Amino acid sequence: MEITDLLRQDAMIMDLKASDKITAIDEMVERLYDIGAISDRAAFKVGIIAREEQTSTGLGDGIAMPHAKNASVKQATVLFAKSQNGIDYEALDGQPTFLFFMIAAPEGANQTHLQALAALSGRLIDPVFVNQLKNVQTPEEVFELFNQIGKEQEPENEENENLNRPFLVAVTACPTGIAHTFMAADALKRKANEMGVEIKVETNGSEGVKNKLTPNDIKRATAVIVAADKKIEMNRFDGKPLLNRPVSDGIRKTESLINEALSGSAPIYHGDASATLEETQKSGSFGQEIYKNLMNGVSHMLPFVIAGGILIALSFMIDQFIGVPVDSLDQLGSYNIQAAWFNQIGGAAFSFMLPVLAGFIAMSIGDRPGLVAGFAAGALASSGGAGFLGALVGGFLAGYVVLFLRKILRSLPKSLDGIKTILFYPVFGLLITGLLMLLINVPMKLINDALNNFLLSMDGTNAALLGIILGVMMAADLGGPINKAAYVFGTGTLASTVATGGSVVMASVMAAGMVPPLAIFIATRLFKNKFTQQEREAGLTNIVMGLSFVTEGAIPFAAADPLRAIPSFMVGAGLAGGLVGAFSIKLLAPHGGVFVIFLLSNPFMYLLFILVGALVSGILLGVLKQQSK
Repeated sequence: MEITDLLRQDAMIMDLKASDKITAIDEMVERLYDIGAISDRAAFKVGIIAREEQTSTGLGDGIAMPHAKNASVKQATVLFAKSQNGIDYEALDGQPTFLFFMIAAPEGANQTHLQALAALSGRLIDPVFVNQLKNVQTPEEVFELFNQIGKEQEPENEENENLNRPFLVAVTACPTGIAHTFMAADALKRKANEMGVEIKVETNGSEGVKNKLTPNDIKRATAVIVAADKKIEMNRFDGKPLLNRPVSDGIRKTESLINEALSGSAPIYHGDASATLEETQKSGSFGQEIYKNLMNGVSHMLPFVIAGGILIALSFMIDQFIGVPVDSLDQLGSYNIQAAWFNQIGGAAFSFMLPVLAGFIAMSIGDRPGLVAGFAAGALASSGGAGFLGALVGGFLAGYVVLFLRKILRSLPKSLDGIKTILFYPVFGLLITGLLMLLINVPMKLINDALNNFLLSMDGTNAALLGIILGVMMAADLGGPINKAAYVFGTGTLASTVATGGSVVMASVMAAGMVPPLAIFIATRLFKNKFTQQEREAGLTNIVMGLSFVTEGAIPFAAADPLRAIPSFMVGAGLAGGLVGAFSIKLLAPHGGVFVIFLLSNPFMYLLFILVGALVSGILLGVLKQQSK
């Protein structure tokens, strides 16, 4: 499949009207919807924004490649758009962006689609091609230009070692594996060829690992370059000079990367993830590693919490609808057979919450050997009453136990490498972690019980104060680590509150998270003269995101004017969370927005408090915002 099979002329926008990043995204998303390439504007936009949060897809040199891969895409499509005046797209080089390629990939994108998109990424590295593209005037010219330009010939690696030519190996990877992965690979190969350097680049894209480095490649390489924003197989580089950089550096800082790799100054990588704590802290990445490990556990846990929690909540709704005798209210959720089905299925998923959290935290730290010890730590925390906090501690404990085992077993003969992974690490990791968890469970259970008792006893002022704090956290970074901490704390209270009708904490968290997008909608309606036409149109999509509890919908507006937007959101979100806490409104579901409204103890008051918070935030933002030019 060629890129021209995905590059549709009816999707092209030859004169993009947008003047900023968010309106440019909206304009391109709208075109994709108009031609039938996507079925849901809001869902696809959420995917685009989520990718922009990781790293800007404004690649520099006037090019941006926003992309998303999700279920809203009906047909794999590449949209080309051109801005005459340029747009501030937060590009990596800080310069205006003129050329846009918005990639819409379906969840089931096949290998031929991904290969075509990789080919597009490679062509955009060619400055001659890019200059020609900047001068096109019609969709027909764009199409013809892609037809004329053949595939770039990749520099061929020498079959035999060339002692007079330095040899490097590299790995490129990005979270979606569609664009940046291949652009970084092509940029490294092109620049290495110009510099007379032999290089082999492995790509970790959506279609899997391609051009995989062999042990012989790694052995004879002078150094290793890793340009990646996701986890890759690293232990194979043990003992080699290695540069570990973001994938964007592979695109923008190619020459300096190659020069540094050849200079002999690259640090030696220690395999088996055995770098000491001191070494990690010196690199300035310890905090980032802790956060990455935590988020690996949380991201794998949330589907279990959300799916299981909603099914359990539905079991309560079914029993309430069918009816339960007063003397059997303690069986609410499982009294009627229909409700019991939902409760049993949801409970099965929900019971995996703590083992999955701890297991994937441990796996992020200690790779696959950490998974067994981590799952066991989470299960022991659950059965021992240590709860969410115990599982959190257990996940990190299990991961670092495996690292400790790897370090002390490094001196074993190479012939035992295979048995270490399948026997020594799992068995000793499980034994040591399990024994430590039996000790840790004692104080963690006391802490967990005290926290749960405090939360269950909260009413009035205390609950309001906690609701305010969590509300402010939900709006502080709109989907970032502070927001996630508040959300995870809320979901952690669900298991112990289901029997009492739900969690006030979870209700406060969800109410606060719905406020920022709704505030955007209100501000763009009440203060139209302070927003551009494109911003007002974008405000319409935020009502859908707000009602669906997608806080991230407000990110583009916050990014454009953070000093006014973020404080405005925090005030309204804190107010909504505080009111929900003060009136002790309970929620049985961990997500869903208005779609789980009947799982609330007081739906009317809940909606009212969200509206009050959104109005306060919207009006405050409108008053503070400067006049649109």
